[in-house]
Amino acid sequence: MELIQKNPDISAYLAAGEAVDHGHPVVRAVADRLSIDHVDAYSYAKAAFEFVRDAIPHSHDADDPRVTWRASDVLEQGTGICYAKSIAYAALLRARGVPAALCYQRLADDDGSNPVVHGLVAVRLPGEERWARQDPRGNVPPGVDAQFSLKEERLAWAVRPEFNEVDYPVLYAEPHPVVLAALRAAPDRTYLWRTLPTEL
Repeated sequence: MELIQKNPDISAYLAAGEAVDHGHPVVRAVADRLSIDHVDAYSYAKAAFEFVRDAIPHSHDADDPRVTWRASDVLEQGTGICYAKSIAYAALLRARGVPAALCYQRLADDDGSNPVVHGLVAVRLPGEERWARQDPRGNVPPGVDAQFSLKEERLAWAVRPEFNEVDYPVLYAEPHPVVLAALRAAPDRTYLWRTLPTEL
Protein backbone atom coordinates (compact mmCIF):
# COMPACT_ATOMS: atom_id res chain seq x y z
CA MET A 1 0.00 0.00 0.00
CA GLU A 2 1.31 3.44 -0.91
CA LEU A 3 1.08 5.90 1.96
CA ILE A 4 -0.01 9.43 1.07
CA GLN A 5 1.08 12.55 2.91
CA LYS A 6 -1.90 14.79 3.54
CA ASN A 7 0.55 17.67 3.74
CA PRO A 8 3.29 17.60 1.08
CA ASP A 9 5.62 19.58 3.35
CA ILE A 10 7.59 17.11 5.48
CA SER A 11 8.06 19.79 8.14
CA ALA A 12 4.37 19.43 9.02
CA TYR A 13 5.25 16.02 10.45
CA LEU A 14 7.81 17.60 12.76
CA ALA A 15 5.59 20.37 14.08
CA ALA A 16 4.13 20.64 17.57
CA GLY A 17 0.36 20.88 17.91
CA GLU A 18 -2.35 20.78 20.52
CA ALA A 19 -2.27 16.97 20.71
CA VAL A 20 1.28 16.24 19.53
CA ASP A 21 2.72 18.66 22.09
CA HIS A 22 6.34 17.60 21.91
CA GLY A 23 7.56 20.89 23.34
CA HIS A 24 5.93 20.05 26.67
CA PRO A 25 8.41 19.40 29.52
CA VAL A 26 6.97 15.93 30.20
CA VAL A 27 7.51 14.86 26.58
CA ARG A 28 10.98 16.40 26.54
CA ALA A 29 11.94 14.62 29.75
CA VAL A 30 10.96 11.20 28.40
CA ALA A 31 12.73 11.92 25.10
CA ASP A 32 15.86 12.99 26.97
CA ARG A 33 15.80 9.84 29.09
CA LEU A 34 15.38 7.57 26.07
CA SER A 35 18.15 9.42 24.20
CA ILE A 36 20.80 8.65 26.80
CA ASP A 37 21.39 5.11 25.53
CA HIS A 38 19.92 5.57 22.05
CA VAL A 39 21.70 8.35 20.22
CA ASP A 40 21.10 7.45 16.56
CA ALA A 41 17.69 7.92 14.98
CA TYR A 42 16.98 4.22 14.40
CA SER A 43 17.77 3.04 17.92
CA TYR A 44 15.92 6.02 19.42
CA ALA A 45 12.81 5.40 17.29
CA LYS A 46 12.84 1.72 18.26
CA ALA A 47 13.35 2.50 21.95
CA ALA A 48 10.56 5.09 21.94
CA PHE A 49 8.26 2.60 20.22
CA GLU A 50 8.97 -0.10 22.79
CA PHE A 51 8.54 2.38 25.63
CA VAL A 52 5.09 3.48 24.47
CA ARG A 53 4.06 -0.07 23.55
CA ASP A 54 5.21 -1.69 26.78
CA ALA A 55 5.48 0.92 29.55
CA ILE A 56 2.17 2.70 28.92
CA PRO A 57 -0.70 0.24 29.28
CA HIS A 58 -3.60 0.48 26.88
CA SER A 59 -6.40 1.79 29.08
CA HIS A 60 -8.77 -0.99 27.98
CA ASP A 61 -6.26 -3.69 28.89
CA ALA A 62 -5.62 -2.06 32.27
CA ASP A 63 -9.31 -1.29 32.88
CA ASP A 64 -8.31 2.35 33.39
CA PRO A 65 -11.25 4.76 33.08
CA ARG A 66 -9.15 7.80 32.18
CA VAL A 67 -9.16 9.22 28.66
CA THR A 68 -6.02 10.99 27.44
CA TRP A 69 -5.44 12.73 24.12
CA ARG A 70 -2.42 15.02 24.50
CA ALA A 71 0.97 13.34 24.28
CA SER A 72 2.05 14.98 27.53
CA ASP A 73 -1.02 13.62 29.34
CA VAL A 74 -0.48 10.11 27.97
CA LEU A 75 3.13 10.11 29.19
CA GLU A 76 2.37 11.78 32.52
CA GLN A 77 -0.66 9.65 33.41
CA GLY A 78 0.71 6.46 31.83
CA THR A 79 -2.47 5.47 30.03
CA GLY A 80 -4.31 5.79 26.74
CA ILE A 81 -6.09 3.91 24.01
CA CYS A 82 -4.46 3.28 20.61
CA TYR A 83 -5.09 6.83 19.38
CA ALA A 84 -3.53 8.38 22.45
CA LYS A 85 -0.54 6.05 22.48
CA SER A 86 0.06 6.83 18.81
CA ILE A 87 -0.02 10.54 19.58
CA ALA A 88 2.52 10.03 22.37
CA TYR A 89 4.83 8.01 20.12
CA ALA A 90 4.60 10.62 17.36
CA ALA A 91 5.49 13.34 19.87
CA LEU A 92 8.53 11.44 21.13
CA LEU A 93 9.75 10.98 17.56
CA ARG A 94 9.25 14.64 16.64
CA ALA A 95 10.99 15.70 19.85
CA ARG A 96 14.15 14.23 18.33
CA GLY A 97 13.61 15.54 14.81
CA VAL A 98 12.17 12.34 13.33
CA PRO A 99 9.15 12.94 11.05
CA ALA A 100 6.10 11.12 12.40
CA ALA A 101 2.56 10.88 11.03
CA LEU A 102 -0.69 9.56 12.43
CA CYS A 103 -2.52 7.00 10.31
CA TYR A 104 -5.36 4.56 10.70
CA GLN A 105 -6.96 1.22 9.95
CA ARG A 106 -10.57 0.11 10.20
CA LEU A 107 -10.81 -3.25 11.95
CA ALA A 108 -13.80 -5.47 12.77
CA ASP A 109 -14.85 -8.66 14.50
CA ASP A 110 -14.38 -12.00 12.75
CA ASP A 111 -17.82 -11.74 11.17
CA GLY A 112 -17.25 -8.17 9.96
CA SER A 113 -19.43 -6.62 12.65
CA ASN A 114 -18.46 -3.88 15.12
CA PRO A 115 -16.06 -1.92 12.91
CA VAL A 116 -13.74 0.50 14.68
CA VAL A 117 -10.95 2.83 13.61
CA HIS A 118 -7.52 1.85 14.97
CA GLY A 119 -4.62 4.29 15.36
CA LEU A 120 -1.08 3.81 14.07
CA VAL A 121 2.07 5.90 13.53
CA ALA A 122 4.17 6.17 10.39
CA VAL A 123 7.83 7.05 10.84
CA ARG A 124 10.33 8.29 8.28
CA LEU A 125 13.90 7.97 9.44
CA PRO A 126 16.80 9.95 7.93
CA GLY A 127 18.01 8.36 4.72
CA GLU A 128 14.81 6.36 4.24
CA GLU A 129 12.73 7.03 1.14
CA ARG A 130 9.49 5.65 2.52
CA TRP A 131 7.28 5.87 5.55
CA ALA A 132 7.03 2.79 7.78
CA ARG A 133 3.90 2.17 9.84
CA GLN A 134 4.23 1.12 13.48
CA ASP A 135 1.64 0.01 16.03
CA PRO A 136 2.48 0.99 19.63
CA ARG A 137 -0.92 -0.16 20.98
CA GLY A 138 0.53 -2.97 23.12
CA ASN A 139 0.88 -6.71 22.59
CA VAL A 140 -2.39 -7.77 24.23
CA PRO A 141 -4.26 -10.10 23.84
CA PRO A 142 -1.97 -13.13 23.52
CA GLY A 143 -0.94 -13.71 19.94
CA VAL A 144 -0.54 -10.02 19.13
CA ASP A 145 3.10 -9.30 18.30
CA ALA A 146 3.63 -5.76 17.04
CA GLN A 147 7.32 -4.93 16.57
CA PHE A 148 9.30 -1.94 15.35
CA SER A 149 10.22 -2.55 11.72
CA LEU A 150 11.20 -0.38 8.77
CA LYS A 151 10.98 -3.06 6.10
CA GLU A 152 8.28 -5.65 6.69
CA GLU A 153 5.28 -4.34 8.60
CA ARG A 154 4.87 -5.89 12.05
CA LEU A 155 1.54 -4.40 13.08
CA ALA A 156 -0.81 -5.82 15.70
CA TRP A 157 -3.37 -6.72 13.04
CA ALA A 158 -3.32 -7.05 9.25
CA VAL A 159 -6.55 -5.94 7.60
CA ARG A 160 -8.90 -8.52 6.15
CA PRO A 161 -10.74 -7.06 3.16
CA GLU A 162 -13.26 -9.89 3.26
CA PHE A 163 -14.47 -8.46 6.58
CA ASN A 164 -14.61 -4.92 5.21
CA GLU A 165 -11.43 -3.93 7.02
CA VAL A 166 -9.38 -1.09 5.55
CA ASP A 167 -5.88 0.34 5.63
CA TYR A 168 -6.35 4.10 5.28
CA PRO A 169 -3.37 5.41 3.28
CA VAL A 170 -3.43 9.06 4.35
CA LEU A 171 -0.76 10.33 6.75
CA TYR A 172 -1.93 13.09 9.09
CA ALA A 173 0.21 15.62 10.95
CA GLU A 174 -2.40 15.88 13.71
CA PRO A 175 -5.03 13.35 14.80
CA HIS A 176 -7.91 12.96 12.37
CA PRO A 177 -10.68 15.38 13.45
CA VAL A 178 -13.14 12.52 14.01
CA VAL A 179 -10.67 10.75 16.28
CA LEU A 180 -9.76 13.87 18.22
CA ALA A 181 -13.41 14.84 18.68
CA ALA A 182 -14.22 11.42 20.14
CA LEU A 183 -11.33 11.60 22.59
CA ARG A 184 -12.07 15.14 23.72
CA ALA A 185 -15.79 14.53 24.20
CA ALA A 186 -15.40 11.43 26.36
CA PRO A 187 -15.59 11.92 30.14
CA ASP A 188 -14.33 8.36 30.65
CA ARG A 189 -13.34 5.27 28.69
CA THR A 190 -16.74 3.60 29.08
CA TYR A 191 -18.33 6.53 27.27
CA LEU A 192 -15.52 6.58 24.71
CA TRP A 193 -16.03 2.89 23.95
CA ARG A 194 -19.59 3.65 22.89
CA THR A 195 -18.54 6.55 20.66
CA LEU A 196 -15.38 5.28 18.93
CA PRO A 197 -15.25 6.18 15.24
CA THR A 198 -16.30 3.36 12.94
CA GLU A 199 -14.83 4.89 9.77
CA LEU A 200 -12.96 7.93 8.50
